[in-house]
Amino acid sequence: MTQPRAHVQAFFHQPTFSVQYVVSDPATREAAVIDPVMDFDLNSGATGTDSADEIVRYVRDAGLTVTWVLDTHPHADHFSAAPYLADVFNAPRAIGEKVVEVQKLWRDIYHLPDFPADGSQWDRLFAHGDQFSIGELSARVMFSPGHTLASITYVIGDAAFVHDTLFQPDFGSARADFPGGSAAQLYRSIQDILSLPDATRLFTGHDYMPGGREPAWESTVAEQKAHNKHFADNPGEAEYVAMRDARDAELPLPKLMLASLQVNIRGGRLPEAEANGTAYLKIPLDRF
Repeated sequence: MTQPRAHVQAFFHQPTFSVQYVVSDPATREAAVIDPVMDFDLNSGATGTDSADEIVRYVRDAGLTVTWVLDTHPHADHFSAAPYLADVFNAPRAIGEKVVEVQKLWRDIYHLPDFPADGSQWDRLFAHGDQFSIGELSARVMFSPGHTLASITYVIGDAAFVHDTLFQPDFGSARADFPGGSAAQLYRSIQDILSLPDATRLFTGHDYMPGGREPAWESTVAEQKAHNKHFADNPGEAEYVAMRDARDAELPLPKLMLASLQVNIRGGRLPEAEANGTAYLKIPLDRF
């Protein structure tokens, strides 16, 4: 069955190589925002909404109504702007239900004994197979763990938002060495994504521009199966896991990981300000 074509507008965030999306139904002008970025400067500690405000301007200029603000997983390389945009658009926020496992894991790492690791920071927690709609576009949720415990894919119309599983074919696939990650799970999640119809458009969560090319974020299932540098030769699970583990062992942790995850397990909300009116982040020393 041919799926209706979703309109997808991407916003590339150069400082974190992240791609944010507005996916909309051309018939009804309803839309969802996926994986928006809150600006954060590590050197100064300053936060900002310039990137998110670009999305606000686009939505208003296009005459769209945002009915969902969606995260694919708790990000390790940028703060989520989902709470900010949910407030602007008066729209509910959602993420996968396994986020509670990520919250429990990082609550212990950050030593936040009173933190409620129950997913209550979002309006809805999606389970695998859950369905919803964006106007006349049907949407469903695929559980896609491996990069994180909580990663999900949103299949909306003819498009799938695959976050940090597959990247563009010339870059391959995501790392799986963060706490709770698993290269074997990632392999199986990618196989599920590659089982979608060949014409399905795939939209990635990052692009690192190998060889200095321009940023890119859209491919198809057929293109990934034919050209992805980690999957074109159709590796078995053991072969892929060995490659992924060896590669991940050489990668540095994202520079914003320890800052980002304590914000993103809160649903993107910053820590509460202390008595002097300033909010603070905790950095676990010698943990990694």
